[in-house]
Parts: sequence; C-alpha cells; structure tokens
Amino acid sequence: MTAPERVVPSEGDDFYVPPVPLPPGEYGDVIRSRPLTGVAALRSASHNELVLYRSEAVDGTPIAVSGIVALPPTPAPDGGHPLIGWAHGTLGLGDKCAPSRDNEEIAAELPEHHEINQSPHVLLNALLEAGWAVAMTDYEGMGTPGPHPFLLGRSEAHGVLDLVRAARRLYPVISDRFALVGHSQGGQGALFAAHHADRVPEFTLLGVAALAPASHIVEDLIAGSDYDGYTGGLAFTPLLLTGAIIGSRAEATEERPAIDALEVLSTEAYTLFTAADDRCRVELSACEAWGGIKGNAQFRGSLTQDPNPHQREFLRQVERTNPALSIPVPIRVSHAQQDERVKIAYSTRLVAELGELGNDIVYRIHARVADGGSLGAHFGLIETDVPELLAWLRDRERAKH
Repeated sequence: MTAPERVVPSEGDDFYVPPVPLPPGEYGDVIRSRPLTGVAALRSASHNELVLYRSEAVDGTPIAVSGIVALPPTPAPDGGHPLIGWAHGTLGLGDKCAPSRDNEEIAAELPEHHEINQSPHVLLNALLEAGWAVAMTDYEGMGTPGPHPFLLGRSEAHGVLDLVRAARRLYPVISDRFALVGHSQGGQGALFAAHHADRVPEFTLLGVAALAPASHIVEDLIAGSDYDGYTGGLAFTPLLLTGAIIGSRAEATEERPAIDALEVLSTEAYTLFTAADDRCRVELSACEAWGGIKGNAQFRGSLTQDPNPHQREFLRQVERTNPALSIPVPIRVSHAQQDERVKIAYSTRLVAELGELGNDIVYRIHARVADGGSLGAHFGLIETDVPELLAWLRDRERAKH
C-alpha cells in the first residue's frame, strides 16, 4: 500500500492531475489527499477529505479517480464507523461537473447543475449524523482526465468500491462494514457495485439501496430516436454514446469493431457530439446543444429499422446497463410515484427482474414526496426517503452484529 501524500502545495485543480506514471500499487491506494471545504463539503461532517485514489478503467488500465471521504461528527463506536459508499446521479461528462469540484463559480455559472449536485446533501448529512462515514466517488473520467463511461456498470462499481477501500486506508476509524446507496445513475451504479462487491473481500457489505435507479434505458433511447420534436432529455444521447463507445473499445474484436460515432449519428448530431465531452448535463440540454435537435434527426437512418452494425452495437451496450443482477445482500429500491425523469414503470419491472433472480428485495413507492422545486419529484424523493432509508440501514447494520 502506498503512503498517502497528505500535503499538496496547490489548492487548485492541479490536485486532480495524477502523476505519470501512477505510483505502483493496487486499487484503493491513496495517491494524494487534502482537506476539503466549501460548498462541495458536507456540513455535518467532522472532516471532509478530497481524495485521489488508484482505480481501474473499463479496459483494465490503472487510473486515478477523485472523490470525497466525510467523517461523522460523533465518536466512533467499538469496531469503527460503518461506511456508506455513495453513487451520485447524472451530472454530465466534463471534469467540472464532478461533485467534488462544485464551488461558488460553478453555482453562479450553472445554477441548476449546482442544485442537482447539492440535492443529495440532505441524505448524506443525515447519514453522517446517524454515525455513518461517507465515501463519495466522482466516477471514472469525472474530475480527473479522460472520458466518463456513462452507465457502464463495471466502471461505476470500480469507482465506488475502490474509494471504500481508500477511505479506510486513510481513516482506520472506519470499520470493515459498509452499505451502498445511490440515486438515479447512482442507483444503477450502486446495484452494479453490490454485484461486484467481492472486489473488496476484506469488507462486509450490509445491503444496497437504490433510489429511482436508472434501468431499461434502451427503451428511452429508442423512443427518443422516433420523437418528432425537441426536448432537453436528448442530452442523454451523447452521454450514452460516450459510455457505449468506451465499452465497445474494451471489447472490440475483428468481427465486432468498436463503435464509430460517425456511423451512429447524423451529421448534425455528430457536430453536437464533438462538443459534448466537457459539458454538464444541463448544458447539453440547452437549445444550442441537444435540446435544439429533433429526436428523429439524431441518428443516421433508424435505430429500429435495419440499423447498421455500429448502431446495433450501440444498442447492445446500452441494453447491458440494465442492473438486473444477482446481488448477495438485501436490496431496497425506492421511487416517487410522480417521477417524470425516471419512469416508475421501469423500477417496477426492475424489481420484478431482481426478484426472479432470487434476490432479497423490498420496494417502496412514495405517493407524495418533498417539493423538488424545478428539479421535480425525481429529486424530491431523496429528502422524503431519508427516515425510512436510515431505519433500513440501521436494521442491516444491527443484523450483522
């Protein structure tokens, strides 16, 4: 295990640039860390630490990933603080979009993005106040250099689980018991992390909670490709294609080459795609970006009527993001009845799929949720779910004693 570099001369963004080559070691090794303050920090924590840690890209290449570790305000119990591995929702592709990079400048430039970044804090602060430590990954390619493999489950799992290991290496006061919690993209990512939990065999996974998890995304993609109108929801097309390209490159063979975006997208959409990799989701939804192209003008030909090989591989990669997986611990899925961003019908189907695989699962539908303001019920769910989620996590933690 490499020793963490606790003092970093620069307080700026140079922190996120990893050394080349990376120091030798294993995933979960801390490359460097420093105290974190400002709007990205959790107010209920006794300490927030910004961490750069060793992880693994989809293709197996060692990489650095950034994240936050927050300690509870209360003394550790015997055995240490239990830990939450938190997986965040969709924020975009650019490094500036990462939760740990949230700051006053981002808040002024992109107020809706900042609001989305802040929305989980009500839950994360409640977890800290209940005695849980929190490890919050930025994911591969967010915060740090390189593309973000949106919704690629193995990548999300690596980011979450490797920070779980890094958190305890930084702070031995954290125990070897942990749970996984995520919202939206992160709900899907948390389920994948639970499926891959044997990556950290020295830890005991207590359970996984997925709030409005992304699932059955390929159906939304196809529906969008047939839509004869404009919507900011088309911002998910470049996110999905970026992830699918990365996934296809990792698996490319002579018979199945990597996806070429030029073969997938129309000329107009490809021009938009080339400018997408440094944008947050709210920027991609704007009328000068993907909000300004008709859904049925996005693709070369049709995704459903004789798609070309690159489009078929795109659909295959997106289909594989569905988190219907065998998971060795109890699962809790929650959803707002009025969620307009992630369809509740998808979660209902996902719960059935998870049950058919023999998983231990509970499903909570909230008929009404807290006012999410302009962000809607999808985000109002987070605050509403706090008391019941905390009780469920407490029961999981007690069951292991």
